[in-house]
Amino acid sequence: SKNLKMNLLQAIIIAIIEGLTEFLPVSSTGHMIFTSSYFGIEKEEFVKLFQVSIQFGAILAVVVLYWKKFFDFSKIQFFIKLACAVIPALILGKLFDDKIEAVLEHPTPIAIVLIIGGIILLFVDRFFKNPTIHKEEDITIKKAVTIGFWQCLAMMPGTSRSAASIIGGMQQGLSRQAAAEFSFFLAVPTMLAVTCYSVFLKTYDKSGLKGFELILKSEENTKMFIVGNVVAFVVAVLAIKFFIEIIKKYGFKPWGWYRIIAGILLLAYFNLYK
Repeated sequence: SKNLKMNLLQAIIIAIIEGLTEFLPVSSTGHMIFTSSYFGIEKEEFVKLFQVSIQFGAILAVVVLYWKKFFDFSKIQFFIKLACAVIPALILGKLFDDKIEAVLEHPTPIAIVLIIGGIILLFVDRFFKNPTIHKEEDITIKKAVTIGFWQCLAMMPGTSRSAASIIGGMQQGLSRQAAAEFSFFLAVPTMLAVTCYSVFLKTYDKSGLKGFELILKSEENTKMFIVGNVVAFVVAVLAIKFFIEIIKKYGFKPWGWYRIIAGILLLAYFNLYK
């Protein structure tokens, strides 16, 4: 496969995958890396930035779907919880940023982590049978911070931020739906921090440009950035609604099987065909 520049259609496909997978326990990073590898897209700096910055569209989906939570400023507890829960990821994320990026180049470990996570999801409903917490209001700050530490497991690409924080939530006594929703809420400050860091603070080595300068560098880049965020937003809205329905009915097993099958296929693809 020749190394190609990413085109608008590929950008849209990657954005659809981001929107679909960001909140499902299947690893959005893993899916995006595999997709761009499959397309033979050059691992240039804009592509890396694009994959992080379109998370902004996905975060907006949570804020819009749960707008009553996010714009009810009388419930200051909710914001304090999220602020405390996000601290572990901010500290560890800053420490390990470059090491994580090094792993992102290799599909095989990501596929293996997909499979392991899938096996865990097959049993997670059985481990945590009797939840005591059904509403976000009942989550204590201590529990919120613990879930925040669980979320950090997702720094290994392929783990899935959503899977790590949902399993953490269930381990802390949350019901399936409460754990999933808290995982969505926690995504907002976490991904907002990562996106802002990538867009406004991080300097991209080869070009020496900041993220927003890379986005504005060409009309094509700007267009991909805007379209990518809009697509990720629309798709994420649908994915979140669909996901909540599925876990209410079937729990986490379908996602476990999906991860195992996807992981095996990807291992085969990258080790036999590449």
